[in-house]
Amino acid sequence: MKKAFLVREFNHFITCSICGGYLIKPSTIAECLHTFCKSCIVRHFEESKNCPRCGIQVHETHPCEMLRMDKTMEDIVFKLVPGIQEREKQRERDFWTSRESEEPKQGGGNDEPDAKRLKTDNGEANEEYNNHTTTYNKENDYHRGDPQIAFCLDCSHPQDEGENNNNTNTAAITMIQALPRRFIRCSSRATVGLIKKFIVRKLELSKDLELDLLCNGEIMGKDHTLEFIYRTRGKLQKYPMTLQYRPKINFT
Repeated sequence: MKKAFLVREFNHFITCSICGGYLIKPSTIAECLHTFCKSCIVRHFEESKNCPRCGIQVHETHPCEMLRMDKTMEDIVFKLVPGIQEREKQRERDFWTSRESEEPKQGGGNDEPDAKRLKTDNGEANEEYNNHTTTYNKENDYHRGDPQIAFCLDCSHPQDEGENNNNTNTAAITMIQALPRRFIRCSSRATVGLIKKFIVRKLELSKDLELDLLCNGEIMGKDHTLEFIYRTRGKLQKYPMTLQYRPKINFT
């Protein structure tokens, strides 16, 4: 016979220590692994850079970058607490409905959420570059609430690294230049493939041109996320993390 458990027996695992309510959009601090509602911890970081539970300093200047969305915890809360998922969806719909009824701000456009954007250091938003226009859909806003990461993109030519130029397209080398704005801030879930598309579009390169993206001289795979690169290689660098791009080298 299966034993039945009451939700209150798990409350200390699924409640936020800041607001005392159930975890909504649970966000975990990477340094100490304590989890809070995203809105609660972001507001807390406006006043303090320390974890509200253990007091550890999360980051000297940008503590929000050390937050990681905990989708597993969110699924657990939704399964354990009856009706909470439907209530949160309704609250979100009500919020967007109220936003749509407001008049757009003067010179607006950048305030509207977009699931697939990169932000450069001057605050301009750049849509994900693909063969079709991306239409914003609130139900598919996958990256708006993601932890953000800042990094620098530097141009690196093979001859600068002592590579054999016979393996590289010489014309491509002359085409690739430094980005006008090297510092980028975007979702930590953005992949190397997306960053390459961003570079190709910004430098107006041929879509057939293949690039290598490197961190500490090591070529990164196209499916590697920025979070993975930072955790495995970027921590060896000074902040912000620096990535290099160059024409793809054919080692065969």
